[in-house]
Formats: sequence, C-alpha cells, structure tokens
Amino acid sequence: MYNLFVAVLAYLIGSVSFAVIVSAFMGLDDPRSYGSGNPGATNVLRSGNKKAAILTLIGDAFKGWLAVWLVVRFGPGYGLGDTAVALAAIAVFLGHLYPVFFRFKGGKGVATAAGVLLAVNPILGVATLATWLIVAFFTRYSSLAALAAAVFAPLYYVFMFGPRIVALAILAMSVLLFWRHRANISKLIAGKESRIGEKKAAGAGK
Repeated sequence: MYNLFVAVLAYLIGSVSFAVIVSAFMGLDDPRSYGSGNPGATNVLRSGNKKAAILTLIGDAFKGWLAVWLVVRFGPGYGLGDTAVALAAIAVFLGHLYPVFFRFKGGKGVATAAGVLLAVNPILGVATLATWLIVAFFTRYSSLAALAAAVFAPLYYVFMFGPRIVALAILAMSVLLFWRHRANISKLIAGKESRIGEKKAAGAGK
C-alpha cells in the first residue's frame, strides 16, 4: 500500500510542468508552441528569456529531487527501502513525460532525471551532471549531452552501488530518455539539430 502511495504521489509531483507555468507567469509564449515544442528549459531558452529557462530548469530538477528525497528521508520509518526509491524515481520521471495536468504532453525529462539522481546519491548526480556539462560545453548540443549522460548514469550507479533495483529504474529512465529524444537523434545525424541558446524563429509561437 505504501509503495502504491509513493508511486502516485511521485507521479503527481512530476506532472507539474514548470516550463508551462513559468512561461505563463512571465507572459511568454507557451513553450509547446515554438521551437521543438518541448516544455523544458532548453526550449524555453529559445524564447530569449534566460531567467525563465533557469527557473524552469530549477523547478523540473527540484520536483525530481523532492519525490525521491521524501522516500529516502522518511521511507525507512515506514519500512520502505530501495523498491520505493525506484518506484518514486520512475514515477516522477513518467509524470514529467506524461503529465496528467497537461493532457499527458510533457518534456523529455533531462532536468527531472538530474534531480532524481541527486536525491538517490549526490555523487551519482554530480558525476552525471558533469558528463552532461562536458559534452554540452564542447558540442553545444543539449540533446547529445543528455544522451551521453543517460548512457553513463546507470553505469555510474552500478559501479558505485552494484546491480540493485534502483539501477533498473535509472536504466528505464535512460531508455525512456532515448525514446523521447528520437527526433533529436535523427536531427543530429542529419546535422540539423539546434544548438544551445539558439532563439526561436521570428514569429514562431504567435
């Protein structure tokens, strides 16, 4: 019963789309109406408003962190262990991808996944974030950096903690992240992928 409660609560937390909320609050176009159409920080940055993009990034990462941290912090008192942590991780991630509050049209989950990893273990989160930053810095492709981080995240976990059930949740998130980036993968191969910081085309989203 507790595991079910954890999964439902984590999913609802993940369903809060900060890209849409922040954009509406700041009077910006709906991020689903321009650029990649993805309600995430990278697409919000294409609006030209860096503050909105940063707030979106922080919000999406925070909800991933919060859902898992609550289980890590308070779960043991209710007999909850790795299984509950794994459920919270995948549920909050699915909430971001398919938010019930926004007609199941969500983002790609990079920031939320980062928050999840930081809550699972700060070292794991930092290592994965470092991977993203290094690839993003040298290539200027957010999608490529996300894919690289997705590959290494489950490997980092297994290296540090062994093949536990949480590793399966992280692997599942990585697979879903690749799936959500399938269009970006095609664009990367074709050399048509947008780089970090590129603004939306004039008139887009109007």
